[in-house]
Amino acid sequence: MKKSLGAKTLLYPAPVLVIGTYDVEGKANAMTASWGGICCSTPPCLAVSVRKATYTYGNLIAQKAFTINIPSEAQIKAADYFGIVSGKNEDKFKTSSLTPVKAEFVNAPYIKEFPLVIECRLIQTFEIGSHTQFIGEVMDIKADESVLGEGDVPDIEKLKPVVFTPVSRNYYGIGRFVGKAFSIGKG
Repeated sequence: MKKSLGAKTLLYPAPVLVIGTYDVEGKANAMTASWGGICCSTPPCLAVSVRKATYTYGNLIAQKAFTINIPSEAQIKAADYFGIVSGKNEDKFKTSSLTPVKAEFVNAPYIKEFPLVIECRLIQTFEIGSHTQFIGEVMDIKADESVLGEGDVPDIEKLKPVVFTPVSRNYYGIGRFVGKAFSIGKG
């Protein structure tokens, strides 16, 4: 028998995403968020949800652009830091010693040291409740060659992305391969 847990933000796993934005003066900022993911195939779009109280919220509204930076296990300490401190009060790039790089296709910074970067142009916002969902059209994806596999696509075992468990508030690495999608269920 299943036990009711009530209504809460529980979806396992949640991605660890670091959103890169510029403020109105052009200062680079980054914020960790786990409320996000793919929301459309054509055009390719990603969605992230952010509270109005965040510095990133104002930056997203002002610049209409953002990057999504995917940290590897080796960068989880910096990714966590980006979610703890507000860019209103501190220069997160200076403190973390990470490097902001101007994105090629949108007016937003990406994090040079993170292995996978997605450049997004803001196309839609939705007020949901405590969060606003920002939908960005993917304009480009950049990956370190060291995380690419066959066919020049990111290899999850080389990338080593991190996931978040919202209720227990823990980070985890990705587990083992269990089957080929759209194939294992045949027959």
